[in-house]
Amino acid sequence: MSALRTVQTFSASFAVEYRTMANRGTVKPHSGFNANEDAEALYKAMKGLGTDEDAILQLLTARSNAQRQQIKAAYKTLHGKDLVDDLKSELGGKFETLIVGLMTPPIEYDVTELRNAIKGAGTDEKVLIEILASRTPQQVREIIATYKKEYDDDLEEDVTGDTSGHFKRMMVVLLQASRQQGVDEDKIDSDAQELFAAGEQKYGTDEDKFITILGNRSAAHLKRVFDEYMKLSGYEIEESIQRETSGSLRDLLLAVVKCARSVPAYFAESLYYAMKGGGTDDSTLIRIMVSRSEVDMLDIRAQFRRMFATSLHNMIKNDTSGDYRKTLLLLCGGDDA
Repeated sequence: MSALRTVQTFSASFAVEYRTMANRGTVKPHSGFNANEDAEALYKAMKGLGTDEDAILQLLTARSNAQRQQIKAAYKTLHGKDLVDDLKSELGGKFETLIVGLMTPPIEYDVTELRNAIKGAGTDEKVLIEILASRTPQQVREIIATYKKEYDDDLEEDVTGDTSGHFKRMMVVLLQASRQQGVDEDKIDSDAQELFAAGEQKYGTDEDKFITILGNRSAAHLKRVFDEYMKLSGYEIEESIQRETSGSLRDLLLAVVKCARSVPAYFAESLYYAMKGGGTDDSTLIRIMVSRSEVDMLDIRAQFRRMFATSLHNMIKNDTSGDYRKTLLLLCGGDDA
């Protein structure tokens, strides 16, 4: 097969995969969409004394991200002003952060979150883990390219300059975005045995072996390895990682394992713990609701209801308030009580 044909085949298969994933979102493109009309509606909602927050949130959660970008362009053409700047000046707090997130193209949104995680005071490993463990290799490549374009910096250099040890090494592996495709039947048993020998069977832990296998195999392959590992050791791989590693490396390896098993289940669990107990991790709540609303929010909701004794809708309703809550509930798209 020619190189061009290979690229075309890959691009076509990726487009199909993306459409399939996108169909599991709660936010869909609006039929009968008119960017100029929407731009005028938003201008009217912000013009004069007071702001019609309800009109803003109802409109923007009923449009796809691609449509929001068209509205932004129309707003500038019609009024000579930047829509996001106007929204920022009219809104505030968590509600503003959520709306601005919805107005940002998906890859740019990931890039901004990663930049803030690295360049702020200290490093927010949680953000690095969540994004780089859950995105597809194609998305990671787009993130790296966009990061370079936006900041004229190398994402890998920035990440490695801000992290250390085995955590840094696993981050570097994920940033190569070169997971093997499919299942390698010849390696299932040996991978399971090598993981067992690197942890449970060994005094101390060979972290490099965990990094190599978990960072380079496909999700389909890893699921088979995890089944074999359970038969071999009597433990789920998550139990062994909990025992054999610690700190940020443990969190990263667990995220990779959970995403290999089910990305929606990983996000359902992340949302639950963002809202469970006293206080709310609003940054995580906003980031997941914005980034997954057009991808797999329906699956996240279903997993949430299966894993916990409540629905995602109900937990958001009880844990948030005001226009912030209204927007999150619209992104959630319904209750699974």
